[in-house]
Amino acid sequence: MGGASHYKDCILRVSETNPGVGLELLCSDLDGNLDSLEMLLEGLPLKVFAHNVECVPRLDGVVRDPRASFEQSLKILRYAKEIRPDLMTKTSLMVGLGETDEEITEAMEMVREAGVDMITLGQYLQPSIRHLPIDRFPEPESFADWDGTARELGFRAVASGPLVRSSYRAGLLWEEAMGGEPVVTRDSTGSAVSHIFSAKSATSAKTGNP
Repeated sequence: MGGASHYKDCILRVSETNPGVGLELLCSDLDGNLDSLEMLLEGLPLKVFAHNVECVPRLDGVVRDPRASFEQSLKILRYAKEIRPDLMTKTSLMVGLGETDEEITEAMEMVREAGVDMITLGQYLQPSIRHLPIDRFPEPESFADWDGTARELGFRAVASGPLVRSSYRAGLLWEEAMGGEPVVTRDSTGSAVSHIFSAKSATSAKTGNP
């Protein structure tokens, strides 16, 4: 079942122990098994179902396990939303693996077309010499541009920045997806960057508000 039963047992145990806690599951692609996904999500007390596409489609064969693919990840995310429309769905992209800026935009478009609600983008960091080398370090301005693109595409919550990771400020990002303040404009927001932060600061300066 691709680990689905184990995931479910863990989530249920946590929920039983702390029934008031909000839960986000960062799930594998379950080997593309939709029956396993359906079994997993049936009655599961989650707020967010997350699965990471990891990289742009062209780099699947370089970056990901041969059993995984961008399309298979989209299938899992799409079906999760179909069977549990009450859940927020979420994914993450790494940057610096050899992709182009255009491919990042195209990947975000495909993810959004699959019904994904939330997205994070962060810099790939080479864990060891045995792992893939870093192709580039985009400037924070580029991450702010991708934040803007994601918002234009209709994502309900976005975190984009060199040090952002898939579970970055997960609770606050869920609040943003539910209509709350964007994570990036909150005080001490950390690594996420956005042009809306600059716009907010400029507006505050003009009005004299803090």
